[in-house]
Amino acid sequence: MIKRTIEKQLSGLIAYYPVVVLTGPRQSGKTTLLKSMFPDREYFNLENPSELDFIKTDPSSFISLHGANVIIDEAQRFPELFSFIQTAVDDKRENGRIILSGSQNVLHSDVISQTLAGRAAYCELLPLTQTELKAADKKHYTPGIFDLFDNIFKGAYPGQRAESIPPDIFFDQYIATYVERDVRTIKNVSDLTTFRSFMRLLAGRIGQLFDCTSLANDAGVSPGTIKNWLSVLEASYLIKILRPLHNNIGKRYIKSPKIYFLDTGLACRLLGIRQAEEIEGHYLRGNLFENFIIAELHKEISSRNEDIDMFFYRDAKQNEIDLILKSSTAETAVEIKSGGGFSASMLKGLNYWDKLFALRETKNPAIQKGGKYLIYSGKADYIGDIELIPWTDICNVL
Repeated sequence: MIKRTIEKQLSGLIAYYPVVVLTGPRQSGKTTLLKSMFPDREYFNLENPSELDFIKTDPSSFISLHGANVIIDEAQRFPELFSFIQTAVDDKRENGRIILSGSQNVLHSDVISQTLAGRAAYCELLPLTQTELKAADKKHYTPGIFDLFDNIFKGAYPGQRAESIPPDIFFDQYIATYVERDVRTIKNVSDLTTFRSFMRLLAGRIGQLFDCTSLANDAGVSPGTIKNWLSVLEASYLIKILRPLHNNIGKRYIKSPKIYFLDTGLACRLLGIRQAEEIEGHYLRGNLFENFIIAELHKEISSRNEDIDMFFYRDAKQNEIDLILKSSTAETAVEIKSGGGFSASMLKGLNYWDKLFALRETKNPAIQKGGKYLIYSGKADYIGDIELIPWTDICNVL
């Protein structure tokens, strides 16, 4: 299997907590990873009706008999089980007893978090990163790894990559499975056809300031429904909502965010793109490239367990910076351009960042100014204090 960066994080958590919760989207490799890392553990999959019925019949006895050295997959299918886990862990605290996994971050819900507070640690397994793909390249898992449009088109789900499943077949099955199973579980969505249409419309808006009313009109539903459906996609780890940077934290959520898909292969399928070559001349080429970079950095930050938040900046005068990486001590500015040839206009946002940061520094003197980066399709270079980074070296900004 393709070695995952998160393995180190997962091993560390097992050593310190009685319960470890691994979440992530469908087909991100959770089951494969857990079975590979912990081959001696008992494994139960709650998507298997017989196993789910077996546990539901007498959860207390199940935990008594199997509540040590066990993996419980798709645990969100039976949330009531968490109370029994809490009791068992409190009776006998032994680190690494139970691993829970699931394809929805319902496992992070307030009820479950409170039930297992202090007893459970959480981590996310997302689709493959470029770092992981490059490491696996010598094992022929990743044909076209250094081709930009091929990477955007195929996405980074391990099953599709390892088996070289044609993207149209893989993502059609993925969407069908996701809509039929997870959407009905997270929210009571009755009109699945309209929900599919909503997903396609959303894909056409990646990287743009999100207008809920406009999308609602196009989808033929209410703005409230759109907000509920966005929460479904976010709970399923299918989208990343990027908030605007603002000194007043509350205003991050008042101003329009931007929406990105966590896998560009899924976005391409929703857009009806049939071949990688189509992306080069597509009207959303720049948006797809930006989505690819945002998703890649999000995956890297998550797999490394870095304490970094992601924002963008835009003001009323149309000054804009594609990405701000904010740690507890520093803020780093990143511009993302799909072009391979450098032009001075690419640096407009980064040049504005100097003025903006000076203003932010007066309000928070403790914060430090991180680097300034342009990620594009060209060669590595420096323009003054700005580092130009090829898309193949995305991680250099972290």
